[in-house]
Formats: sequence, structure tokens, C-alpha cells
Amino acid sequence: MSGPHVGVHEKGTFSVFDLLKSVKDRRDFRKAGALAMFIGVVRGKTPDGETVKKLSLEAYEKKANEVLTNICDDLRRKAGVIDVQIHHFVGEFDAGEDLVYVLVVGAHRQDVFPVLEEAVNRYKKEAPIFKKEYVTDKRGKTKSRWVSEGETG
Repeated sequence: MSGPHVGVHEKGTFSVFDLLKSVKDRRDFRKAGALAMFIGVVRGKTPDGETVKKLSLEAYEKKANEVLTNICDDLRRKAGVIDVQIHHFVGEFDAGEDLVYVLVVGAHRQDVFPVLEEAVNRYKKEAPIFKKEYVTDKRGKTKSRWVSEGETG
């Protein structure tokens, strides 16, 4: 298989096309009947209506790679699951840019959707990835703050 299987990447070093190619090139992809993907993107507004100018993402990379690998290894053991991959990006991002790819390949469609949701919920809770949000409030004042996954969704 070409390319990284799971983990943290600098923005721009890995694309959704790289991900799909790496999955479809695998010998065991022939067992697949379903492929489901979640792409997390930068939202342009906060829940309070502030405009998001950019996000800056950092990770405790060694630990984040370990956590993401463990989540994927754990979920691959579920019945009907062929592959699970989580690729999270770090760097500076504008609204609309991709932040994370989560992919699940399974024998049947009913095998992939619950695992996809679990993978997304787990990486948000477990991976040491940190977001700094740069926003402009309704009065035009720009500020920055560190935010947790619970605040940004």
C-alpha cells in the first residue's frame, strides 16, 4: 500500500485522492461492498455567529499517531470491517478547507456507518490535537482562542 495508513499530516501533504487510491490498491479491497467517508472541514461561523478567519491546528504528534492507530486497529476488529483510517491535518486553515478524513471499508453498507460514527467520536475525544480559532466578532474585533472539540462540533 502506498502512503501513510493513519495519523497526523502537515496540511497539503495528503489528499482525499491519495486516501482513496491507497484503499483501492489494497489486495483485500476485493472483499469490500461499501466505503464510507467523513471529511471534516473548517466551518466559517461559530455557534455565536462570529466569523472564523482561520484555524491553527497543532498536535502532540507522537501521541496523536499512537491514539489514531489504536482507534483504527480496534475498529478494524469489528465484524464485516475491512479497513479503518483516520488522517488528521495540522497547520493553518481557512474556512472550507479539509481538516480530517475518516474512512471505513466494509463488506456491507450496514457494517460501515456505525463504525464511521464511532471513529469520528473517538478521535475527537481521544486524540491530542489542539485548535486555535481566529474569529471576528459582530463588532469587527478579531481575537483568537484555543477551542475544544465540544465547542466547535
